[in-house]
Amino acid sequence: MAKKSKKQQDKGSGGTPATVALTAAGVSYTVHSYDHDPAHPSYGEEAAEAMGVSPDRVFKTLVADVDGTLTVAIVPVAGQLDLKALAAAVGGKRAAMADPALAERTTGYVRGGISPLGQRKRLRTVLDASASSHATICVSAGRRGLEVELSPDDLAKLTDAVLAPIGRA
Repeated sequence: MAKKSKKQQDKGSGGTPATVALTAAGVSYTVHSYDHDPAHPSYGEEAAEAMGVSPDRVFKTLVADVDGTLTVAIVPVAGQLDLKALAAAVGGKRAAMADPALAERTTGYVRGGISPLGQRKRLRTVLDASASSHATICVSAGRRGLEVELSPDDLAKLTDAVLAPIGRA
């Protein structure tokens, strides 16, 4: 069911908690790997460029603090997270980006490699509504230089995500 790109097979790397979760759920997905450049200014844009995929189909995973509760926001790398819209989507009043160290400890992933799947602690999740206009989207597979491509419906189901317009250009 899971398909690995040729590049991923060649690297022979083991699974991440995200790919393990996808496999356990029986969801169809494709793994894409690329050589991460630490000097690149944007993890998401680097992924889109390396995979040759439109930045509208590559989504970044951000962790925000909404009224004292960590919340995952999944938005296209081509835009930004609208913190007010995120707060409204979960019935909150105020949202701010979470402390990066806290986001890493809570999710079990490093910044630039935080996946919405297979997190150490399950956090409430909001997926930008634009995802539903694509047959598949790409999100981090839990490591810099590693992405998974899957249907937005499967991603929403596996993360119990709310779909809401939380991204802005």
